[in-house]
Amino acid sequence: MTPDDTTISLSIVLLAALTHASFQLSISVLTLMSGHALGRQTARRRLVNMIGGFAFGAIVMTILLLSFAAYLFGSLLPYNIPLLVWAVGCGAAVGVGISVWLFYYRRELGTVLWIPRGFARHLESRAKHTRSATEAFSLGLTSVVSELLFIFAPIILSALILLRLSPELQLFGILMYTTVAMLPLMIIGLLISNGRKISRIQKWREANKHFLQFAAGGGLLILGVYIYSEFIIVASALGRM
Repeated sequence: MTPDDTTISLSIVLLAALTHASFQLSISVLTLMSGHALGRQTARRRLVNMIGGFAFGAIVMTILLLSFAAYLFGSLLPYNIPLLVWAVGCGAAVGVGISVWLFYYRRELGTVLWIPRGFARHLESRAKHTRSATEAFSLGLTSVVSELLFIFAPIILSALILLRLSPELQLFGILMYTTVAMLPLMIIGLLISNGRKISRIQKWREANKHFLQFAAGGGLLILGVYIYSEFIIVASALGRM
């Protein structure tokens, strides 16, 4: 692989991570958990520990999902990734991108997300009753899994791209993806830990939710179309795959 190919591959992973960062479920659960904790007049130190535990759980689950996807594809397709797999991944990205534009937020005030109501009630209950860093860590894990319906597309495409890189760059790509994808969550966590009012954070999220929705859907569409053009149309024409 040439340096240009490596740069393109890492840029695709970066775009996928930015798309992942636009999704809001983990942030919603974090603010909900923090709001309940503040309502109980939880000590600042315990609140900070809970926020740290939640963020760490979300980070760990993101690393696990991306690593497992890369390992699974690497085990099943050790020599070459068929065009059909690339096509399915691109189709999934385009389909999810359009779905995000149409359905990600429910048609009501606030930042209520389109996730199964059973998941929503479970997360709300867990957030309300979380009182320790360990429970918050588990909640962080669950929040990422609960949004798998949307984030599986950038994770799958990133895993496929990472298989084209050397082992060292694969590790770098996984860490880069996780850092970028979790950056908004970590920023919100720091703001709450430093005493920023959750109401102000929620007001900003509500004012910008349509932009974030457009960014997430648009990022997936760009990923799907670009990868289809680069790894299916061009590769087929050049006989590289």
